[in-house]
Amino acid sequence: METTDLHKLSEDVRRPTDAMRAAAAERWSGELALPPRSFGSLEKVAGWLCAVQGQCPPRPIQRARLVLFAGDHGIASVETNGHRVTAQPPGSTAALLRMYARGEGPAAVLARAHEASVRLLDVSVDCDLEELAELPAEVTAGRIRRGTGRIDRESACTRDEAVAAFALGRELADAEIDAGADLLLPALVGAGHTTPAAVLVAALTGADAASVTGRGSGIDDAGWTVKCAAVRDALRLARPVLADQYELLAVSGGPDFAAATGFILQAALRRTPVLLDGVGATACALLAQRIAFRTPEWCLAAQLSPEPAQQKALDRLSLEPLLDFKVRAGAGCGALLALPLVRSAVSLLAETPSYADAGLPEPTVRSAL
Repeated sequence: METTDLHKLSEDVRRPTDAMRAAAAERWSGELALPPRSFGSLEKVAGWLCAVQGQCPPRPIQRARLVLFAGDHGIASVETNGHRVTAQPPGSTAALLRMYARGEGPAAVLARAHEASVRLLDVSVDCDLEELAELPAEVTAGRIRRGTGRIDRESACTRDEAVAAFALGRELADAEIDAGADLLLPALVGAGHTTPAAVLVAALTGADAASVTGRGSGIDDAGWTVKCAAVRDALRLARPVLADQYELLAVSGGPDFAAATGFILQAALRRTPVLLDGVGATACALLAQRIAFRTPEWCLAAQLSPEPAQQKALDRLSLEPLLDFKVRAGAGCGALLALPLVRSAVSLLAETPSYADAGLPEPTVRSAL
């Protein structure tokens, strides 16, 4: 796919159905046996689902699908005086994939608790394929490359690899939607991934390195200084290619970011809602917005992580997070924690009776509050 095709994608992503959002607001305020604004922001969530589904009341969320895009980043190897940009040791991403394939780990626990299914995808994990041989073949079938380059000195991957990964993400979204997924939860997993996320957000919002650099996997002050310098140096390579989204993904992101960006954009194209988790997925949504400006209208922000880059990205996307519990676990945990709230919003709008049906007297005055 050439860059010109990205312009076509922008035209193809349509707006959700605003009439259904208005119908939801009217149902909340004029039909249900509730005082005005009884459920605050959850009412907006229900309205958003009505708009993206094109009906009011909305359908229940029955097939939520968490998709984990796994990749290691060369920037994780940056070290100064014994301090690195990440606390994750080499080989940890492959170990995480094996753990999740066994149905273990916090994301797997939350997925079971909240009735979501999980798909794993090795896009650019830094390990031999033999180390993942016990995993289902679909996990490694789409691998683009092993690891990425150091984005403070070189490109994360080639342009062709970024293009291929973007197409892979789009194909994966199509496959999940065709299989019946009605809510998609993309998340990135991999050593060092909050660093390219910070670089992409800074490049796309005009922020400086210090204002987007967080502590990721739990680094100390010295590690943060190393990470901040890496983001600063990577930005020098990112800013000259801002006008070319494929090139930006190749220079500063990597195959996992390219795949997740394609995934989110294709979901919007297919009119399927997306629940964003942490800074990685949010950075991809920001880049998808750059390609097709209506993409954020198909997204809901699940949570605000402690990564400062995420807040800057959400501000640019005009998205308000559902939760602010300072969850930094990653791997879609924040999105899974927000999933019951999304389902609750649907149930409340669809199943709450009217005053007449409930046998309750209507209030004499209805205030908008």
